[in-house]
Amino acid sequence: MNDLSAGKLLNDVRQLISAARHAVVNSVNQAMVRTYWEIGRRIFEEEQHGKQRADYGKGLIQALSEELTKEFGKGFSTTNLANMRLFYTTFPIFQTVSGKLSWSHYMALLRVDSERARNFYLRECEAAHWSVRQLERQIRSSYFERLLASVHQEIVRAEADASNQEMLMRPQDIIKDPYILEFLDMKENKDYLERDLETALLDKLSDFLLELGRGFAFVARQQRITTESGQHFYIDLVFYNFMLRCFVLIDLKRGQLTHQDIGQMDMYVRMYDELKRQPDDAPTIGLILCADNDKTVMRYSSLNGSTQLFASKYKFLLPTEEEIRHLLSERCDIPSDGTGNQGT
Repeated sequence: MNDLSAGKLLNDVRQLISAARHAVVNSVNQAMVRTYWEIGRRIFEEEQHGKQRADYGKGLIQALSEELTKEFGKGFSTTNLANMRLFYTTFPIFQTVSGKLSWSHYMALLRVDSERARNFYLRECEAAHWSVRQLERQIRSSYFERLLASVHQEIVRAEADASNQEMLMRPQDIIKDPYILEFLDMKENKDYLERDLETALLDKLSDFLLELGRGFAFVARQQRITTESGQHFYIDLVFYNFMLRCFVLIDLKRGQLTHQDIGQMDMYVRMYDELKRQPDDAPTIGLILCADNDKTVMRYSSLNGSTQLFASKYKFLLPTEEEIRHLLSERCDIPSDGTGNQGT
């Protein structure tokens, strides 16, 4: 057998083995999720029979844990069995349980109190193939709440309620404000240059892609575009979004947004549409990431009402609970109960 044939054979066999292992893992995962759901259902139903005894549920799980641990070993602690019961009560219809997510995914989802947020994370996790670590980070960074605060109320409600998925295909629903860049380990008010921010983002590109959202792929850094007269301009970061089928240009600004920044990005977008955009591509999007955005400048500039130009703040720290409440009440018109808490 010559080297060429041997190499092709090795590659074919390697792919077969990898595919088989992947199928086995998926099969085991689905069986585990189904089994844990069934265990949770049986515990819940047994508790209902003994509900007249207040401590019945706690005693039942303790006794079951002891017996199962003796027979099957680890994995059946009282905490795990309680989680299985919670899994069933949270997803009482098994058809709503995705076979694409692992038990560890569901353990993360069970910690989300809001049903709307939990269902949102489940759909996004399944569609975007998030790992458990990625899902946990999105939950920890309040991705759902920040998305609520970044779009119009009617769009948010339609997206959260179910399900007009086409709404996620519009630029204004994919661009977020603010972007949380806590993974860069850069402190607020630090004396840094835009070049430092750009380098830090590319050093942790996978985390930045996750923060950007679904469908983004990195294209270039400091991409040059040249005018007919030979004048060169350099775009900080260029991405392509496969859901929108368009290029996304990002300009980084360490200070407050200015009208010069907006004019520059407007020119970049127009030039990119003419020089780089292909016939099948949708119009190019320009995103200015700035430390602070001036609402007056935004209101009286080409940003206002544009479907191609956007400006978003970036923050190096996760938002506090009070900041999330403020954003929700300010932008989504959610009433307050008078104590600073959201109304129900």
